[in-house]
Amino acid sequence: MTSDTLPDTARATENPGLLTRRMAIWVFLAFAAAYFLSALLRAITATLAPTLSDELSLQARDLGLLAGGYFLGFAATQLPLGRWLDRHGPKKVILVFLSVAVLGCAAFAWATSFNGLLAARVLIGAGVSACLMAPLTGYRRWLSAGMQLRANSWMLMTGSLGMVAATLPVQWLMPYVGWRGLFWLLALGIVLCMVFLAWLVPAWSGGPGASATAGSEGAGRGYADVWRHPYFRKMALIGFFNYGGMVAIQTLWAGPWLVRVVGQTPFESATGLFWINLSMLCTFWTWGLVTPGLARRGVPVERLIAWGMPLSLAVLAFNIWQGAETTWVHWALFCILSTCGSLSQPAVAMAFPASMAGRALSAYNLVIFAGIFVVQWGIGLLADGFEALGWSAPDALRASMGVFLGVCVLSYATFLSVKAHNRPS
Repeated sequence: MTSDTLPDTARATENPGLLTRRMAIWVFLAFAAAYFLSALLRAITATLAPTLSDELSLQARDLGLLAGGYFLGFAATQLPLGRWLDRHGPKKVILVFLSVAVLGCAAFAWATSFNGLLAARVLIGAGVSACLMAPLTGYRRWLSAGMQLRANSWMLMTGSLGMVAATLPVQWLMPYVGWRGLFWLLALGIVLCMVFLAWLVPAWSGGPGASATAGSEGAGRGYADVWRHPYFRKMALIGFFNYGGMVAIQTLWAGPWLVRVVGQTPFESATGLFWINLSMLCTFWTWGLVTPGLARRGVPVERLIAWGMPLSLAVLAFNIWQGAETTWVHWALFCILSTCGSLSQPAVAMAFPASMAGRALSAYNLVIFAGIFVVQWGIGLLADGFEALGWSAPDALRASMGVFLGVCVLSYATFLSVKAHNRPS
């Protein structure tokens, strides 16, 4: 009998580091609430893009940089974040980081220029950068292997719920509170999350896999072992371009595509984004249901990625070819098929000892969010460049997506060619 099939109390007795089912649910909900707001803040620029463009006369490259500023701040904290998570634990780290996020939301609400918005956006990204890494680090010690895959997928489902909230609900609230008022409400929501996290999340004490103990495996290691790990290298490029690029489209460029290429109104675009994010929510919920069973059957994550990624690339190519006929349904299908890349995140964590989970996760998250930033800004730069050559706005955006497709194909080919002998057990 595996630990995944044991009763809850038996698992906790077998490994005292595991949480009981009841405690695990409450801890998950506390972290999920913070990650919900993190994802809402990540995606809100796609909905606010028309308003901010009109108010501040922003061009495509400005929108890309503003949206990418979140990921720039996010990526900048990942390496120190991993060390702090392994040393101090999820509870202390996430509370400190969320304090920065509150300041970032307030700064965004006060900002009167593009530079002010960008600086606040970077601050927000840095502040919420622990909202996924902190729980995943904790789950590496607190949950069994199959349950880690489920918790990861359902955390991402919660993120999709936040992205759903960033679409039509934001559009509905705009006439009443304005975009500045929205950020004051988000700041208040983060403060409430901090209260629940301080109350519910266990302290980071010694135990199985704890890095606080001098003799813990991997406690003294830096990031060199992470970067050199064959499994990490195998997953790096698909995390950067394929999965990171999908998030870049989901959180920004799907909206401008619906407006500039299809010709929809901002409200119609927000409606499309709502359904895209709702479909992602259902997809991650489904992954959470099936991944523990797949893990018990010995189906490797890399096989799921090898099957799913070519389908997502085929849909991306179809979307670019269709142009103005590409609606939210087509972009939702691309995003759904690309979610197989999300399975690489907990798989990378399980390829390392628990005492290095924070560093492994943060290093891989750095790869993903650097990819999101590069793709978001890069598509904007390319679109402006093609327009400067005389191309129409729809054709310029289609050509930019074509370049993105090309690098995704190359990164997938690299994934297939790299042999990783150290797979997660």
